[in-house]
Amino acid sequence: MAKQQSFADKAKAKKKESGVTVKLIKTVKTDKGTYKFNERFVKLDDISKVSEIK
Repeated sequence: MAKQQSFADKAKAKKKESGVTVKLIKTVKTDKGTYKFNERFVKLDDISKVSEIK
């Protein structure tokens, strides 16, 4: 049997998601005086909006 779908067809069918994913690292001071780092990924429409993240 012949292949029905080539690799090029598969790659063409995948959608490219618009936007940028950035890693947000936030510091939190604990009661003991030490610092904890909370990490999470945030999806943004445009990289210029990085400064607007709270």
